[in-house]
Amino acid sequence: TACQSVSKKIDEKTMQEEKELSKWLNKPESELKIVYGQPDKIEFLETRNRNYIYVSKKYNIKCERKFEINPNNMVIGFTSKNCF
Repeated sequence: TACQSVSKKIDEKTMQEEKELSKWLNKPESELKIVYGQPDKIEFLETRNRNYIYVSKKYNIKCERKFEINPNNMVIGFTSKNCF
């Protein structure tokens, strides 16, 4: 049952993270930068979109958040890995 408890907490934190990041959809890139600052890395995609990548560490675990920005400078997608 201890493993189930940990798994449930991770699932809850993941859902909370996705809910938080989904608020950025259809928001301007400029607002994203006000809150998160300059991205740690920018990937340019073949679709003319770009990914803004933000990396942080918590408990020695690397958290990576990616926001996809379209040519109109709007956030159109996101992913999050190891963020809680």
